[in-house]
Amino acid sequence: MYSKSKIGFFSKDAKVYIKNQSILKKFIEEIFKKEKRGVDFVDVIFCSDKTILEINLQYLNHDYYTDIITFDLSEKSNLILADIYVSIDRVKENSKSLKLPFNIEFCRVVFHGVLHLCGYSDKKRKQKEIMRQKEDYYLSAYFKRLSFSREKILK
Repeated sequence: MYSKSKIGFFSKDAKVYIKNQSILKKFIEEIFKKEKRGVDFVDVIFCSDKTILEINLQYLNHDYYTDIITFDLSEKSNLILADIYVSIDRVKENSKSLKLPFNIEFCRVVFHGVLHLCGYSDKKRKQKEIMRQKEDYYLSAYFKRLSFSREKILK
């Protein structure tokens, strides 16, 4: 039986090719399940630095670039309805400065947004440590599932 994904990938003004897209969507749904959170629907929107800055200014009053902005639009606390904006420009820049493959940084950023929706914060040092541990855990699990040794999954 076919089941429709509760995760949507959309390009606003930045394109990214995601190989194994259905596996990534299913894995994101599994993160929510493992973190004991129900999902209505989550849109992951790929955009440019320009768009992420406009969103940051308009909705958060922040005048700077960021790699991700997560909006929890849920009316019911038990089912998540959300938009996650990912700046592909920032992810590319981060991957270069961190000397990591783009695909790993891309997944880390997406998982980071998912973890925010699961209730994790990164405002304080201890919260950042917990968030990073969760990101690392899910990155490891995801790449093991693909049974690639961190080969290029995204272009």
